[in-house]
Amino acid sequence: MRVVRLLRLRAALTLLGEVPRRPASRGVPGSRRTQKGSGTRWEEEKREDRVKWRQLEHKGPYFAPPYEPLPNGVCFFYDGKPMRLSVKAEEVATFYGRMLDHEYTTKEVFRKNFFNDWRKEMTVEEREVIKSLDKCDFTEIHRYFVDKAAARKVLTREEKQKLKEEAEKLQQEFGYCILDGHREKIGNFKTEPPGLFRGRGNHPKMGMLKRRVMPEDVVINCSRDSIPKPPAGHQWKEVRSDNTVMWLAAWTESIQNSIKYVMLNPCSKLKGEKAWQKFETARRLRGFVDEIRSQYRADWKSQEMKTRQRAVALYFIDKDGCQHVVEFDFLGKDSIRYNNRVPVEKPVYKNLELFMKNKDPQDDLFDRLTTTSLNKHLHELMDGLTAKVFRTYNASVTLQEQLRALTRAEDSIAAKILSYNRANRAVAILCNHQRATSSTFEKSMQNLQTKIQVKKEQVAEARAQLRKARAEHKAQGDDKSRSVLEKKRRLLEKLQEQLAWLSVQATDKEENKQVALSTSKLNYLDPRISIAWCKRFRVPVEKIYSKTQRERFAWALAMAGEDFEF
Repeated sequence: MRVVRLLRLRAALTLLGEVPRRPASRGVPGSRRTQKGSGTRWEEEKREDRVKWRQLEHKGPYFAPPYEPLPNGVCFFYDGKPMRLSVKAEEVATFYGRMLDHEYTTKEVFRKNFFNDWRKEMTVEEREVIKSLDKCDFTEIHRYFVDKAAARKVLTREEKQKLKEEAEKLQQEFGYCILDGHREKIGNFKTEPPGLFRGRGNHPKMGMLKRRVMPEDVVINCSRDSIPKPPAGHQWKEVRSDNTVMWLAAWTESIQNSIKYVMLNPCSKLKGEKAWQKFETARRLRGFVDEIRSQYRADWKSQEMKTRQRAVALYFIDKDGCQHVVEFDFLGKDSIRYNNRVPVEKPVYKNLELFMKNKDPQDDLFDRLTTTSLNKHLHELMDGLTAKVFRTYNASVTLQEQLRALTRAEDSIAAKILSYNRANRAVAILCNHQRATSSTFEKSMQNLQTKIQVKKEQVAEARAQLRKARAEHKAQGDDKSRSVLEKKRRLLEKLQEQLAWLSVQATDKEENKQVALSTSKLNYLDPRISIAWCKRFRVPVEKIYSKTQRERFAWALAMAGEDFEF
């Protein structure tokens, strides 16, 4: 089997993703409304396509509390001598001290980036003294935070309740907004506290300082007559009233210079509408997909290199498999290495060889193609079509087909759940949603197997007791012995059901130790497929979706019947 090895495909990942959309220009919200109930919000009159809201009122983001200096008894040491740091330098030192027992602090890139950024926060005098990270001793700082964490674990019930009440008060004040008269939950109302950037994989910026977000960094988006007050002594960077976007506040973070947004919670009406529209667009693709596939296959033979590259890119967005193999090896999202062998059709294989001709490893593979031109072509094929829509379509179709093939009506609830998770797993593999095996996997599996063994012994004991009760009832035939017999039978059934659930958990855990099910489940699978399956096979929805997920997919619960087809 021949393999084409593609190194450093800088264009491939970008082309097969989506182009982020910039926030639209300012708009004018409609008139202010009074707060309403949310019982019929899914049935309310729809707005114009571009208008997201007419009234938006909120308190702005909640900012991380100011730094509290270390107690006098906690010292930083340099070259074996105690040294009192300035407040700014001390705060950054605590970020490193907290992580002293973490693997990150052993990585050279992390250490170098931290030290460079830390020195920028030092006074001139401190920079004159502190010139080597190897001579820095953060031990006392680390011990201080370890002790604080330990103290939190042994708080009294009353102390924990007080903290819980304070968090709830914060949630009620900052965690909700009024949108078109409805009180809607906000997703992420807190700004990220300052600290050291970790990143995923071997990120080149790990260890850099994530700076504190201030009100002067934040752009507020709300109704013109509902501008929130900034914290005392501060002002907002800008206030907009753009009702064509869904974000409430935004700022640029200091590491990647990317924009962070405060958005509505996924369970909100606006988010629900957007999710519903996304899946409806993916459903429409069914009527176009055969023609699209025929077209890009024909374009593999095009005389124009740009058209060939576009056709191959479309194939990878919607790829099938066969005997020819391409090996991808490049740094992907979050600088995590993507290394995978992908079976492709022979014309794709030949085209990739052609694209690679006379190119160095650092060159772009799809050099005649841009994300703009690719997305424009997708929109020409079908209104609203994007790479993500293709992915959503294939994922949802796969789930529906797998559920149809794996589920048997006569199976127990536990067996049906196992079938569902296996169908979900097939989608996760299709979408390449991988994860590293947890460091605690073996221990948790051992604990689960111990529980299974104990439960088996309980089942055996209950079965013996049932046989004894049956014999006694046969001999005596009275109401008392009948009552005992029924009690023993119910106990055995309960224990057998518990054993079945434990066995399903063990199988699931083993099969999915390197597969992340939740990413596809929450983002690429039309929830109406799962809800219809639950209704059709009498499986409680609670077994598939958690409380938070059921709130997120409230629109689907309200819409989907057992006969729903994607």
